[in-house]
Amino acid sequence: MNDHCMQSNKKFVFICGLHRSGTSILHEILKVQKDISGFSNTGVPEDEGQHLQTVFKPAKFYGGPGRFGFNKNAYLNEKSNIITDKNKEKLFNEWNKHWDLSKSVLIEKSPPNLIRTTFLQEMFDNSYFIIIKRNPIAVSLATQKWSQTSMDSLLNHYYITHSLFNKDKVKLKNVIEITYEDLIEKTDQVLLKIGVFLSLTIKPSLVLKEVNKKYLEYWKLWDYQYSTKLYKKYLIMKHENSMNKFNYSLLD
Repeated sequence: MNDHCMQSNKKFVFICGLHRSGTSILHEILKVQKDISGFSNTGVPEDEGQHLQTVFKPAKFYGGPGRFGFNKNAYLNEKSNIITDKNKEKLFNEWNKHWDLSKSVLIEKSPPNLIRTTFLQEMFDNSYFIIIKRNPIAVSLATQKWSQTSMDSLLNHYYITHSLFNKDKVKLKNVIEITYEDLIEKTDQVLLKIGVFLSLTIKPSLVLKEVNKKYLEYWKLWDYQYSTKLYKKYLIMKHENSMNKFNYSLLD
């Protein structure tokens, strides 16, 4: 069976969301479902497909977490010059080493997917996209230990990457958007929604714990020191309207 025939009866599901947005949790839940195969024990960070192929550069090449979206070359769309039949075959062959091809649904998750959706749709027929979004305060504070950048920069990165996705999502044939908060607080409802989207039954396989709280409590503590209080006020004035566009607020 050639690669085209092998792919024709598969659904390719891409989990998209910034680092620390819940992509790993969602990937762990989905990849153990009866009809789904995802990457496991690959030896690369978080079993992300970006590290298991040689067709395009991973996020670390563009600065890594909290930085990659600032590099215009990290963004890939349906007009990318690396979309060729040869590269389509190459990418599938590099990833299929880590999938169980007896399964009908094959999933991959990598944070840069958020700004590469239309590119991936061109690379794989029958593509499906699950977008997971999380409170920008939690995402930024959780990412800071990796990026070593300011909250100002991280909130800018959040805005740029999600705006790029919003621009591209109108071109996507199959896309669903969820939030980390709903996944944690309304797990059954969210998994039912994803199941309907993929025409599968999705059962919870992990006990999910709310970890936004510690970041939001830390954010509140900024009000008790003069320097952080002023900086927080500046961040709110600068970014509040932008975050509102994604249905989040920086206000306590």
